Amino acid sequence: MTATSPAGATGFDGREPIGRYRLFGVLAGLYLAQSIPSYLFVAAIPPILREAGVSRTAIGYMSILLLPLVIKLFWAPWVDRVRPFARAHRAGWVLITQSTTILAILALIPIGPTNIVGIVAVGFIASLLISTQDIATDGYAAKYLPEADRAIGNAIQGGAIAFGVVIGGTLGLVLYHRIGWTGMLLVIAAVSLLPLAAAVLMRESDAAAPALQKPSLCAFLRRPEARQILWIALIYRASEGLVKAMEGAYLVDAGIPLDQIGYLSGFSATTAGLAGSFIAAWLVKRRGLSFVLGLLGGMRTLCFLLFTCHAIGVVTGSWPLFGAAGFQTLIRYMEIVALYSLFMAVTTSDQPGTDFTILACAQLLVYLVGSMLAGKLADALGYGWLFAIATALSAVAVLATLRMLLLWRQSKSAGAKAS
Repeated sequence: MTATSPAGATGFDGREPIGRYRLFGVLAGLYLAQSIPSYLFVAAIPPILREAGVSRTAIGYMSILLLPLVIKLFWAPWVDRVRPFARAHRAGWVLITQSTTILAILALIPIGPTNIVGIVAVGFIASLLISTQDIATDGYAAKYLPEADRAIGNAIQGGAIAFGVVIGGTLGLVLYHRIGWTGMLLVIAAVSLLPLAAAVLMRESDAAAPALQKPSLCAFLRRPEARQILWIALIYRASEGLVKAMEGAYLVDAGIPLDQIGYLSGFSATTAGLAGSFIAAWLVKRRGLSFVLGLLGGMRTLCFLLFTCHAIGVVTGSWPLFGAAGFQTLIRYMEIVALYSLFMAVTTSDQPGTDFTILACAQLLVYLVGSMLAGKLADALGYGWLFAIATALSAVAVLATLRMLLLWRQSKSAGAKAS
């Protein structure tokens, strides 16, 4: 039973139609709710720590906050299985985790901007809460978005994340500069309360219906179509971490001033998050997932090739780098819309959060592995070879993905004919 069950296509109870725009609004609020505190921790607090005199080595410990995003698949079945309130399954999880995350933000006030141990401890608790909330939100989206609206739903997610960057990251830094640590945290905590209204507006059809099977990782792995898409999740973005992790360092070594790098990063993240997400949704609806993933993978490979040519001196100047870096950000946001729409296509109504989380964690895991290897490869081989390896891996991944998508569609067709 897939995510496009009768309840997902017609209504939460099989009779009443879903308010399409209501669902879109709820998803926007849910994703914004978890994005604001996320980018407070990963985008605003690290530069604040550095300005306060905290060492770069100590600030590096903040990377542990990414760990729950990779390992959340291990408790995803419990989010699908456990109902915090009788008539509020995933809404209950969102209310609990978002409220507790706001308390974690407020707990930072007495800790101050120089206590790295305290900040990392509170941040790790917040990261666990946000990761759990993400499981519930993704499960809700996967269960109730009809097939025709999956790309739009994932575009809304991309746009909400872009606003989360602006509010939690950019606004956080501006507030700290103007009203200090306590004032910044109070304002961000207050703003984080607003998207909680989305949890109140969530409507769920499984408030009392028991699952046909107990949600688990094994239940996902037993399904052949799920394993096929898992391979795509593991290979499609395997090359990206190699380039993204060294992009900033390469721009610095190429002589680009830090302020220009900052403007490039902020502008491309905001514009790409909004424009790229909705362009990708339109393309998926018009041309299909295979076309979009093939197109984006091909453009990504060309961006990596441009980095390679610049590193070995075939291309010179700063504008080619600005173009490649900005376009690469756009491609990443568009990829997420297409990939997440694909992931939703193989989720089941009994464990949508578990199924989606496994695939999302898989693609993030290989991305992080590439990021960790990037520095060692750059030191050992140089930027030219690093970017050349990423270019080759990207090209191979695109061809393999298109092949696996073809096999997946053929197996779906055969299954439909057999039934």
